[in-house]
Amino acid sequence: MDRFEAMRTLVAAVDGGSLSAASRALNIPLPTVSRRVSDLEAMLGSQLVVRTSRKLLLTEAGTAYVASARRVLDELAEAERAASGEYRAPRGELLITAPIMFGKMHVAPVIHDFLGAYPEVTVRLALTDGVVDLVESHVDVAVRLGKLPDSALVAKRVGEVRWVTCASPDYLARRGSPSSPDELAEHDCIAYEGLELWRDWTFAGPRGEQTTIIRPRFSVNTADAVIAGAAAGLGIAYIISYQAADSVRDGVLVPILRDWAPPPFPVQIVHTPRPHQPLKLRAFLDFVAPRLQQRLRAIGQIYEQDDGAVVSQGLN
Repeated sequence: MDRFEAMRTLVAAVDGGSLSAASRALNIPLPTVSRRVSDLEAMLGSQLVVRTSRKLLLTEAGTAYVASARRVLDELAEAERAASGEYRAPRGELLITAPIMFGKMHVAPVIHDFLGAYPEVTVRLALTDGVVDLVESHVDVAVRLGKLPDSALVAKRVGEVRWVTCASPDYLARRGSPSSPDELAEHDCIAYEGLELWRDWTFAGPRGEQTTIIRPRFSVNTADAVIAGAAAGLGIAYIISYQAADSVRDGVLVPILRDWAPPPFPVQIVHTPRPHQPLKLRAFLDFVAPRLQQRLRAIGQIYEQDDGAVVSQGLN
């Protein structure tokens, strides 16, 4: 029995929730998966998993063993990377995560340029608006919006974004521009929501933070659809500055309630600390950070006003 392969198979089964999931993930026959787990249990003289009709459950011994197996496999992978020269030249694969729309608009274009500069590095970009556990999912780098909870992650701030309130010139000509969040009750609003309702918009008023409950005329669960609805004159939208930047730059949308805008929040590149940082990771951080900083500065300049006119600044 190859002990390392058996450990990898067990961990894959636990992560996938079943032996069948491990078979698909590792691209090996199901009987092979079952035999490896059984052989591992026989060697240890202890039951590691309980097989049910729906999922795989770890025993107490299995829980402790899988935690140790993960550490061993991580150390083995680190040793293999060092032996293969990953610490001598940027090469190998990077797994990157980022929020969906920010990733599409700003992270992916920078990665395109990075791949051109480093032909021996490959990138898997996973776009998700959920928070991914970097250690559990073996993610190398994550781009995250908002304040980070206290953690052991290494973070580099590359800029900031904020929530903005916008409407089309046509809508504002027809309905007027609200002078305070309280007046939103008299306007059509566009809610960024799906199956769960999200109708409380946060503003920074003279007495501190205040929340305004809106009654939407139109609701949709993607930011680009919110922007399209606002551009069509359906109502007032409350979206993140980078999402509306192109529309504001082109005059399709007009920012309103500027004096009530909530404080900005950071955009950060995060990764787990490593005693020896692979050159592929160091090269990625050095390449991407200044380019994202440039893009975020450009977004901020779009919202600056000069004699009542929106400053036009490209994002490329």
